[in-house]
Amino acid sequence: MYVERAGKLEITGLSFKDNQHLMQIIDRIVSRVGRRVDESSPMVDARLPDGSRVNAIIPPLALDGPCLSIRRFGRDPVTAPNMIDNKTLTEPMLELLAAMVKGRLNLLISGGTGAGKTTLLNVLSGFIPNSERIVTIEDAAELQLKQEHIVRLETRPPNIEGKGAVRMRQLVINSLRMRPDRIVVGEVRGEEAFDMLQAMNTGHEGSLTTVHANSPRDALARVENMVSMANLNIPERAVRHQVASAIHAVVQIARLADGSRKLQTVSEIVGMEGDTISMQDIFVFDRTGIDESGKVRGVFRATGIRPHFADRLATGGCRLRPEIFESKLEI
Repeated sequence: MYVERAGKLEITGLSFKDNQHLMQIIDRIVSRVGRRVDESSPMVDARLPDGSRVNAIIPPLALDGPCLSIRRFGRDPVTAPNMIDNKTLTEPMLELLAAMVKGRLNLLISGGTGAGKTTLLNVLSGFIPNSERIVTIEDAAELQLKQEHIVRLETRPPNIEGKGAVRMRQLVINSLRMRPDRIVVGEVRGEEAFDMLQAMNTGHEGSLTTVHANSPRDALARVENMVSMANLNIPERAVRHQVASAIHAVVQIARLADGSRKLQTVSEIVGMEGDTISMQDIFVFDRTGIDESGKVRGVFRATGIRPHFADRLATGGCRLRPEIFESKLEI
């Protein structure tokens, strides 16, 4: 058994008696959530009542015996002050992100597996006004929104005959008929990206979503690729134009070598230059090295660029202090 502490995996010294013992545990977990795992369906991805994610894979797919992975929900969700204390981001960065959410900008949160995308999405969604109707769409429900008017939707896998599946794209299309003020998609990973962009471009401003990518530029390329999965034969330039007009900013988060999470960049999309989407960084984290204890050192700094959307936020009542764009914090 391994557990993650402070972003790093550690061996615990505990173990199961044998493979059969672990199989019994897996069976008990998945049967409680109405799922099954056997040779005909040797993989299962489920959600526990507290929101924790469970993944189990058994032979013949797992060669050395069954494997169970649980991504546990903490008893106390991570809050914005926690992220500042952990030096994941700085107060000026959070002030900007909060204004962007309140000002109904469309945000794309990008990062690798386990980087903290969903955690950041949870924190940012806390800045959505309580008066708005929010529809959340997820593969496995992880978001913990505190607003009053929320409709939570979750995809459904196929049954044993391979029928009855409800895909993310169907839920995104359905959500447009539910009169949402905002749509929050836990993660786009397929053809639903096209419908998400359509929603952002047709009045559902302030929508939030996450995507797996290693940089803001990669995130936009991935969204382009996912739109092409819908097989709509849309020209590449038209797709890029839609991406550039739908998404206002890309927030990049990463898990570093020492296990800490850091907000790497906050990048604004400023439009098209020829066939290329033009971006500019507002905040960046510059790594400077590693200290004796193995901790990553670096500097959070504002680039000094005032974003184009600042005027739009000001007209919506969210005025940004000029000092935000001159801030710097060394850690």
